[in-house]
Amino acid sequence: MKPLPLVVILISLFFYACENDVKKQDLPSKISQQQLKKEILKSNSHFLKIEDQNIQDYIQRHGYNMLKTGTGLYYEVYQASNGAAAKVGDMAVMNYSVCLLNGAVVYDSKQDGLKEFVISKGGVESGLEEGILLLKNGERARFIL
Repeated sequence: MKPLPLVVILISLFFYACENDVKKQDLPSKISQQQLKKEILKSNSHFLKIEDQNIQDYIQRHGYNMLKTGTGLYYEVYQASNGAAAKVGDMAVMNYSVCLLNGAVVYDSKQDGLKEFVISKGGVESGLEEGILLLKNGERARFIL
């Protein structure tokens, strides 16, 4: 039973040596919160450009004639109506189909039922509320949020 204490000592020395190696390595210096924020914003900007290009490619592939709002909502009214314009406080009731850019349906009103919400009371995506306010009763449109 004498080898057991030797094994314990060797394992202890191994962990001690590994710990010292980590301490000796050149670890990156701490970056300031301002620098971290700058790097995150730079990365976010890069991904937004990629996402916008993917959306532009999608629109072009489908031949849509979409407009873009200042908030980044893309929309196209493809069936006009003479109905009343939607306004804050109105109850919106709509059929819908939510798809990914690859065409996969995530959910839709055929399976989940009509979507009902009071405009500007929350509970739905802000882009959806913005888009609904661009429509008149009875119009059909597509949005890319």
